[in-house]
Amino acid sequence: MNKISYLLLSSFFASSLFIFGWLSHSAYTPGKKIKKISYLEKIKRKKVLSVVLLNGPTTYYIGVDGEQGFEYDLLKEYAKHLGVKLKIKTAHTIAEALELSKDSDIDITSASLTKTPLREKKYYFGPSYFEIQEQVVCHRDMLNKNIFPRDIEDLAGLNILVGDQTSYKETIISLKNDGFDINATYTKDLSTEEILEKVSKHQIDCTIVDSNIYALNLRYYPEIAMAFSISGREQLAWILPAGATYLKEDMYTWLNFYNQQGKIAQLKDHYYSYVLFFDYYNIKVFYKRIKSRLSKYKKIFQEAATKFGIPWTLIAAISYQESHWNAKAKSFTGVRGLMMLTRHTAKLLGVKNRLNPKESIVGGTRHIKQMLKLVDDKVKGENRLKFALAAYDIGMGHIRDAQILAKETGLNENIWSDLKVVLPLLSQKKYYRGLKYGYSRGNEAVKYVESIYNYRDILENQLLSQSKLTTPHQ
Repeated sequence: MNKISYLLLSSFFASSLFIFGWLSHSAYTPGKKIKKISYLEKIKRKKVLSVVLLNGPTTYYIGVDGEQGFEYDLLKEYAKHLGVKLKIKTAHTIAEALELSKDSDIDITSASLTKTPLREKKYYFGPSYFEIQEQVVCHRDMLNKNIFPRDIEDLAGLNILVGDQTSYKETIISLKNDGFDINATYTKDLSTEEILEKVSKHQIDCTIVDSNIYALNLRYYPEIAMAFSISGREQLAWILPAGATYLKEDMYTWLNFYNQQGKIAQLKDHYYSYVLFFDYYNIKVFYKRIKSRLSKYKKIFQEAATKFGIPWTLIAAISYQESHWNAKAKSFTGVRGLMMLTRHTAKLLGVKNRLNPKESIVGGTRHIKQMLKLVDDKVKGENRLKFALAAYDIGMGHIRDAQILAKETGLNENIWSDLKVVLPLLSQKKYYRGLKYGYSRGNEAVKYVESIYNYRDILENQLLSQSKLTTPHQ
């Protein structure tokens, strides 16, 4: 092949390749840049939010009214925000919850987890939703023996047990590294609540728990007592999958909005407000009377509950608040019986004999049902029952006045957590003189409602514990 032919052939192939490349490029119309689907989008597409929830009173448990718990309620609301279903896998210890968080199908791990520096190296946390302090909790009897600890140095020689892989263990190890003499053991098998039960039975001297866990469990284990706070303010947060930044950002935005609406405050009020009324001796007496008196009237409470659609444990709690389950109870004002009805109220309710347990319970429950019907339609959910109970104590007129006062002061007149702020003001002239029904002991109504719910929670916890003991293991 001569030189000219070679050059022509080379030019032809070069031109062909150029034209082919140009045509191929022209035929390809690039779309948008392919993006990796975010973790948040994956959750929305599968329409399920899979969570690990620690089984315990501050997080998640099955009560008489079904699933409940502060963190459960919060997660349920977040799932609703995402428009997906909540799928729950329970854990019984923090160690178990942390292990389950490694599963690829888990979106959130909720176990009342403190964001510690060590944990933040291992796990990807979402935004904080609760503030706590770690507290040393010991058996109350140690006070009488003058061995109740008041500071870290006093822990020397005491038998202390905490859960493995907990922030409490981290705290103890840090203190031991600082030279403090602490005799502590760690368990993978027991939950924080089970360890508190050991303290209450004085099988161990002390443990360490978060302040919210202590507050809720105090009424279930009245023999425990807080010794001192062993940490500063710390934040609780959920564990998210590594790199789930859009999920974290969405959660932060939602939590902020939820908090601004006052919903977090309402949840805290619902689960934690009753602890403010803890009275050691009163609670001890209540436990004794659950054993000695409740059985006499339990069936009547249950029958009234079926008839009027009100939980029997709540009716029982009201009755205890009124009369301590004493069918012959009588006050200096003349109210009588298990539900402490006035003569006038009893007559309106058709109760002929206030000292008859069945008549009293049925009459009192009917009265509560009547109060429920009178509560403003804008009051929703559990708030309605609390409004009705407050009205049972001081009358619906004063509840209406309190609602007016709440609205005037910029509060939400249709939620209990705000109404109970203004109810005590009804005893002050500068507030009640402009209201239709005037003076009222509104503070007593607040204590009345909170005490009833406290009794109810204790009673339901007792029933739950008994059912666990009597139900055979599968």
